Amino acid sequence: MAEGENIFLFVPNVIGYVRLGLAALSCCLMPRRPGPAAACYVLSGLLDALDGHLARRLDQGTRFGALLDMLTDRCAAMGLLLNLALLYPPAAPLFLLVTALDVASHWLHLHSAALQGGQSHKSIGADGNRFLRLYYGSRPLLFLLCAGNEGFYCSLYLLRFGEGPAVLPGRLGLLRGGLWLCAPAAALKAALNLLQLLAAARRLAALDAAERAKRR
Repeated sequence: MAEGENIFLFVPNVIGYVRLGLAALSCCLMPRRPGPAAACYVLSGLLDALDGHLARRLDQGTRFGALLDMLTDRCAAMGLLLNLALLYPPAAPLFLLVTALDVASHWLHLHSAALQGGQSHKSIGADGNRFLRLYYGSRPLLFLLCAGNEGFYCSLYLLRFGEGPAVLPGRLGLLRGGLWLCAPAAALKAALNLLQLLAAARRLAALDAAERAKRR
């Protein structure tokens, strides 16, 4: 890092602050203003792709930025899932379970990656799980799965307020169609979160075992 640089004012990090503000505003609007809430949420998600692109283009990738990006994603998803728990009380335990799995898997994964010298939670070593390497190593796949996952939960949220424009007259609304279209991505994302949690736990256990062996 050049002398005098202010990491907090790097362009990707400033975009990260905007994303965080949009996510917070979206959560506040969700109970009563579905249109503006969805717009803020989607815009925050779109800016996620922009800040990563600019971080690479401007050579402004930082550990702080990576952590800010991950925390913003987790907080935004948590806000949406908790609102879904309020809007769909019978399914509340499932939404809370998905929230816990999302937060725990990313936190443990980030912690284990940092201990192994990784720059972010997207750092997967050559000895890492091959499915996670494929997931984090392919930007198109990462984008499609994340977009599909967000599309599923956003569609479910908006369905609470209406079906949306008809895709098939009198039969299928746009939001319900989007829900079913994105459902496989949401299921796969949850499975990857579980896999990520287990893989991170094994890496931490291996590090513990290696440290204990050195002390003997």
